[in-house]
Amino acid sequence: MIRRRTALSVSAASAVLLAAPLLTACGNDARPGAAAVIDGERITVAQLQANVRVVRDAQRESPQARQLVAGSGRLNQDVLARLIKYEVIERAARQSGVTVTRREVQQARKQVESRQGGADTLRALYLQQGVAPRQIDQEVRVGVTRVKLDRALGPQGASELLVRTSKALDIEVNPRYGTWDDMRGLALAQDPWLRPAEAGRQQQQPA
Repeated sequence: MIRRRTALSVSAASAVLLAAPLLTACGNDARPGAAAVIDGERITVAQLQANVRVVRDAQRESPQARQLVAGSGRLNQDVLARLIKYEVIERAARQSGVTVTRREVQQARKQVESRQGGADTLRALYLQQGVAPRQIDQEVRVGVTRVKLDRALGPQGASELLVRTSKALDIEVNPRYGTWDDMRGLALAQDPWLRPAEAGRQQQQPA
C-alpha cells in the first residue's frame, strides 16, 4: 500500500465505502470539485472527506487516539490512493474474470484475526494504517482479489495488467493531493502500489 508496511498491508479493489456512490459521472473537465478523475468519472472532494472522516472518527474513539491522529498526517492522500487502487484492481479483476465471494472474504478475515491475536488486534492494526473497522472487509476483499489475480496471471502478468488498466482509466488527481503514477500510485508513495496483499496471500495458503 502507499504507507508503512505491516503484516496486514493490503493492495486495493473497488467499492463504495459510504452510502453515496463513490464515482460521480462528469464531463471532460471534471477537476473543479474533484479529488480525482477515473475514466471520466470523479471522486469528489466531498466524497473523499467523508471517507476520511470515517477513519478520523474511529481513530478518535481509540485509546491511542493521540498517537493515531499524529501518525496519519497524510490521511487525505492515503485514503484517496486507496480509493483509486480499489477501482483499478476491480476493473482488472472483471477483465480477467476473477471474482471474490463474500464467503471468501469472511474466511480470509477470520484467518487473519486468528493469526494476529483476535478481532480487536486486527482492528487496531488496520486503524494504524488509516482503515476504519467498517472498511476492513473491503480491504480484505482487495487482498484476496489481488492474490487471485496473481494466481490466474502470475505475479508479473497481474502487475502488467494493473498498469495497463491504470493507463486505460486515464487517472488524474487534483494537484492538492499529488499526482498519479501508473507504476507507483500516488506521488510520494512509500511503497509500490502493485505489491500483493498479505491478508489475501495468507487466506490463499493451504491449511
